[in-house]
Amino acid sequence: MKKLYEAFCKAELAICGVGFILLVVLVFASAIFRFLRISMSWNIDLAMLLLAWTSFLGADIAWRSGQLIGIDLVTRYFPKKVQKAVMLALYAIILCVTVVICVFGVRLAWAERLRTYQSMPIPYSLVSLSLVVATFSMSIATVGKIRDCIRHFNDAAVHTEGK
Repeated sequence: MKKLYEAFCKAELAICGVGFILLVVLVFASAIFRFLRISMSWNIDLAMLLLAWTSFLGADIAWRSGQLIGIDLVTRYFPKKVQKAVMLALYAIILCVTVVICVFGVRLAWAERLRTYQSMPIPYSLVSLSLVVATFSMSIATVGKIRDCIRHFNDAAVHTEGK
């Protein structure tokens, strides 16, 4: 199961990287074509689709690798066990939020399954599915962070991120 999750994480990283490169190329090409007065409306629609996928998958990658900003201005002065208890409570809240977003994202994707882009025959629910995939993956990563936090609760150092 761990190897499958690692393969998923690598695939997610590759998809995010390729999507970002395609996003930049599409926006740049769209600007050039607009300058040349050539209409390519599908370019912007595809760029918006790629923006949704790369931003949500990028947020998941940042969350999993511990690269999101954290504010510990107050909690850094707490005892280590209190810091870990606060971190565990925050992870539990984050898990609840990601599960709720994932559930409602599935409902939104289902509701938008028949709606298509104006310039492409692609269902608009693909944008909503980016949110579902990212929050589902964030939920899995958060469960791992909770497990690590519980496992290392009595350690002397604060285990901030699952690395």
